[in-house]
Amino acid sequence: MIDRRLFVAGAAGLAAVPLLAAASPELSVFELRQYTLKGGTRTAFTRLFEQQFVTSQDAVGCHVLAVFRDLDDPDRFVWIRGFADMDARKTALQTFYTGPAWQAHRNEANAMILDSDNVLLLKRISGPVGPKALGNKGVTRIAIHRLRDVDPAAFAAFFDARMRPEIRGAGGELVVTLASEAAANNFPRLPVREHDPVFLWIAHFPDEAGERGFDTRLRARSGWRDGIADTLLPALMQKPEVLRLAPSISVPDA
Repeated sequence: MIDRRLFVAGAAGLAAVPLLAAASPELSVFELRQYTLKGGTRTAFTRLFEQQFVTSQDAVGCHVLAVFRDLDDPDRFVWIRGFADMDARKTALQTFYTGPAWQAHRNEANAMILDSDNVLLLKRISGPVGPKALGNKGVTRIAIHRLRDVDPAAFAAFFDARMRPEIRGAGGELVVTLASEAAANNFPRLPVREHDPVFLWIAHFPDEAGERGFDTRLRARSGWRDGIADTLLPALMQKPEVLRLAPSISVPDA
């Protein structure tokens, strides 16, 4: 559930959301944040976020990289932010959530949010996290595999050997892969899914029809799990969580 203490901090004026903009090589830690909003508030929340919570975060080292609307859930708001490293994350979050921007607008934001704890703390495995790769339009697909007790490096190797060719063969434009950051959450006032290790991949499509066609083709491909090590099976017992997203705000390249 939402830590109400955080909605007692503040936020200052913001500019347009850079969709995976500012994703410079200096950023090594990322958060994928899924918010459940009260019914009918997503448009208002997106406007508030754009105006008040982008540049104010960026100014203190919380780099807002993408803001999406969930195409399958009208009450779901999804965004990504990045940090230089874990120490920088702690300092940036402390500065932002006690600063004037969040203080000024916390009550308005809090009134529209039901839950903000569905958060993954991630590190980059492969691919550039940038606006040119992900784009400011079309559909972004994020597939989240729960690793359970599977070694992340072993799953990443399996992904490159078996799954990446299947995604490419089904017509997917793979952008980036990430996995859970192993370091403990050093800003516990904001919960993350610390005990739910994941591996995720992000692909981009020109439109919903393109993404749906890819989904159909990918589901039809078989045999790619044949002969794999038993140690990998726990990560494949459950189908991945799939997010189908469209950018909430279109902005020029940073």
